[in-house]
Amino acid sequence: MKTIGYAARDTSGTLAPYAFDRRSELAPGDIVIEILYCGICHSDLHFARDDWGMTNYPVVPGHEIVGRVIATGGGATKYAEGDTVAVGCMVDSCQHCDQCHAHQEQFCREGMTMTYGSPNPDGEGVTQGGFSKHIVVREEFVLGVPAALDLARAAPLLCAGITTYSPLKACGVTAGSRVGVIGLGGLGHMAVKIAAAMGAQVTVISRSPDKQADAAELGASAYLLSTDEAAMAAAASSFDVIIDTVPVAHDVNAYIPLLDVGGELVIVGQVGPLETPTNTAPMLFGRKSISGSLIGGIAETQEMLDFCAANNVMPEIEIIRMDEVNTAFERLEKSDVRYRFVIDMESLAVGEA
Repeated sequence: MKTIGYAARDTSGTLAPYAFDRRSELAPGDIVIEILYCGICHSDLHFARDDWGMTNYPVVPGHEIVGRVIATGGGATKYAEGDTVAVGCMVDSCQHCDQCHAHQEQFCREGMTMTYGSPNPDGEGVTQGGFSKHIVVREEFVLGVPAALDLARAAPLLCAGITTYSPLKACGVTAGSRVGVIGLGGLGHMAVKIAAAMGAQVTVISRSPDKQADAAELGASAYLLSTDEAAMAAAASSFDVIIDTVPVAHDVNAYIPLLDVGGELVIVGQVGPLETPTNTAPMLFGRKSISGSLIGGIAETQEMLDFCAANNVMPEIEIIRMDEVNTAFERLEKSDVRYRFVIDMESLAVGEA
């Protein structure tokens, strides 16, 4: 089907109107979605500029998608026309490897198909994302949006929500757990909200005192300045889990002593080499660990949406028009957003491209 979106065409990352085709024919179980809202993730900016060296142009970013079903392929059983649904960071996987059978499709042995920038399973070019009017996705990768969720605010849950929910759950966070969150941006503010909803004692760890009031409003019970050496020393062995949401290269050595025995620091923001070599001494002398976490599988993502609906956990957002996306990218690079941009796709006119 023909649709329109905004695409980057070179490493400048500048987005402009783009007309393109989705599936030429619907496969059994395909779901056609009219996109209502799409969040803007830092990954969208990286991908548009080819910061990771894997972008095929033109590329339509966007993997925090909420929309309405407008058609289905033959044999579709999970969703019907009119249903409110969501799509996250992946739209396909092999479905037969051990990881897919374990509902960990993000770790598919053959590689997951990302919502944008991956070869299409049908062999027709590469996938294009949610900065567009429509998307077609196989029903196994479509999620139901609970009625309790505000649709615009639900969009960032499809990346920022699951990216922080998954490691918190994997680390066994529950009532009374001591959780540190490094950075208070799009990912960080969701980590605070979700961990607090799980009953954890949450501390925001930041280089600046500027967001202390925000941290408390979001659910944090404490605020730790990483630039205050005395405060950092006093906080040694204070955390069971630390979620590191910083999206650029940085030094993690200062945070490892903050972990208690058996504690874990989970990197969810940065992709690529760490800024400095990691000192293993505090890890060895306390069975502390550093790990990484991507997103979550489809079942866990649905679990996260249901959890957020039940606990009234929703991101703080700023809604923009589609034609404001380049300004939003500039502001995102400066951390000038509280805390996630969401595009109202109704602002994308059908004849724009």
